[in-house]
Amino acid sequence: MVKITDVARRAGVSPSTVSYALSGKRPISEETRQRVEDAIRELGYRPHAGARALAGRRANVLALVVPLRTGIHVPTVMRFAVSVVTTARRYDHDVLLLTQEEGEEGLHRVADTALVDGLVMMDVQLDDPRLPLLRTLDLPSVLIGLPASCTGLTCVDLDFKAAGEACVEHLARLGHRSVALVGSPPEVYVRRTAFAQRVVQGFTAAADRAGMSSTVLPCEPDAARETAERLLRDQPALTGVVVHNEALLEPLLDAFARLGLRVPTDLSVTAICPDEVAESTRVPITSVTLPSEELGERAVELLMKQLAGTAAPESTLLPPRMTERASTGRRTVP
Repeated sequence: MVKITDVARRAGVSPSTVSYALSGKRPISEETRQRVEDAIRELGYRPHAGARALAGRRANVLALVVPLRTGIHVPTVMRFAVSVVTTARRYDHDVLLLTQEEGEEGLHRVADTALVDGLVMMDVQLDDPRLPLLRTLDLPSVLIGLPASCTGLTCVDLDFKAAGEACVEHLARLGHRSVALVGSPPEVYVRRTAFAQRVVQGFTAAADRAGMSSTVLPCEPDAARETAERLLRDQPALTGVVVHNEALLEPLLDAFARLGLRVPTDLSVTAICPDEVAESTRVPITSVTLPSEELGERAVELLMKQLAGTAAPESTLLPPRMTERASTGRRTVP
């Protein structure tokens, strides 16, 4: 591992001069600074990410890390981004949006160049390969998402498992016995994205407890008609549907209508989505709200606590809030 003394030797300066070049704590000549930077580049030295804080300097910039992978619904991502940016400004911080899927190398690049004071990371996987590195970086971070283990991390999210349970339990109270979860695109499950996996866990557990027949069907946003037809073919007794795919909600309602099903007379529909989406469909949807504004705000607040030297909890889960609307009703028995 390259040390600061190696950089000093290559640049022909003292280690303290290298430290001053990195931190800006004392002025040095442009010629000396250039020699230090050349040595850092040639040796591949990674400056200690805490040097800026130790020197009393802050970038006043946060990074929002959200790789725009396939299967991601960009309007939903932007709701989170707006909340993070708005809250960060209240703390006099700007936000650097990182959308490229760079993995560990991207985290190293941001941390080692002292571009930001902290990270907010989205699109978290249950066994996210970035997490071992994130635990070792001397850079505060908050995950919007709940991986399999939160040890050594700070995480905030909607309790998606409880959200899946709440939707099924609502349908069970209305007498429905056969339910389906129309989920995110298949690649989201292949990546073991945490929020999608936890909805499935909650949906399945609640259906099993209630003795309901159930199925989980990942779905592409442009496959509403095929999805509706497959559901009715595979589950002829289906009367309850949970949708966890914001882009598919309105098209799926249209598809059911074309197949002659009336909501909620023939089919009750619930969803996990923002309230404004649930309220704007042809039939207002009973839903568990996706609190993107609150989650973005909580994430920044937790990051600011860390920057102030205050301990933050490893896990903060927001309880699901369900609003009943016109899309659900009691099961009618023929």
